Amino acid sequence: MKIVVDRIKCQNHGQCAISAPTNFELDTNGDLQYQETFDEENINDIEDAIDSCPLQAILLSSDAVNG
Repeated sequence: MKIVVDRIKCQNHGQCAISAPTNFELDTNGDLQYQETFDEENINDIEDAIDSCPLQAILLSSDAVNG
């Protein structure tokens, strides 16, 4: 699984950075930075970040390639 952020929807509210600071942060310009990959131990925080996004711009995607 990997984190995917729809950059068109995202308006850098930062709720994800509050919910999952290990994977999301706002840089000095206020723009969202995030890691696509994550440790399984952080899944609860990632799910909280997804739920907290006011624009539903975050989702989890399978990184497996379908042949």
